[in-house]
Amino acid sequence: MGHKCFISFKTQDAEYKKYIQENLEIDMIDKSLDEALDSDNEDYIMRKIREDYLSDTTVTIFLIGQYSAENNWLQNQTYIKRELQASLYNGQGNTKNGVLGIVLPTMTGSIYTGSGVCNVCGNTHTYVNIADNTTIKEFSYNYYIPNNKCSWNEDDRYCVLVKWEDFIAKPEKYIDKAFDKRTHPISSKTKVKP
Repeated sequence: MGHKCFISFKTQDAEYKKYIQENLEIDMIDKSLDEALDSDNEDYIMRKIREDYLSDTTVTIFLIGQYSAENNWLQNQTYIKRELQASLYNGQGNTKNGVLGIVLPTMTGSIYTGSGVCNVCGNTHTYVNIADNTTIKEFSYNYYIPNNKCSWNEDDRYCVLVKWEDFIAKPEKYIDKAFDKRTHPISSKTKVKP
């Protein structure tokens, strides 16, 4: 049984969303937040986004492209930030969504930067550059949840990350993985607004 997905993306990456929609058998809600909600009440805003945009979805797919960075000052990141915040929000009548980040081909080299020996533990770590220069804080914080260790394993992260080509080969596998994080112990450590 598939999980209903919401896709958060920058307009510049719409072709990837379209590809997912037309070529993969994914149950998705085709809406995106295109207007600012006028309120100072954070709880109200999160609830509205959940009700009007994320209703019934359990997994949010976040397309990480060249325009998704926290410190990309030329971009207005309000909508994708809100969509992820609402996805991570545990409110009345809804639980948070699993979050699946898909690294688009234009970003593979900037995010997967190789590996090296750690000067803390002496082991080899694979470097995955999920930071303000590649994505928004809502994703990076919940991918690298602070843990006082020199590295993160699968159980230390809430957000799931996958390369575009791996995702399109086995979409259900990664959607299920993100869905399962909702009931994983790490889900208690997420932050809506890091």
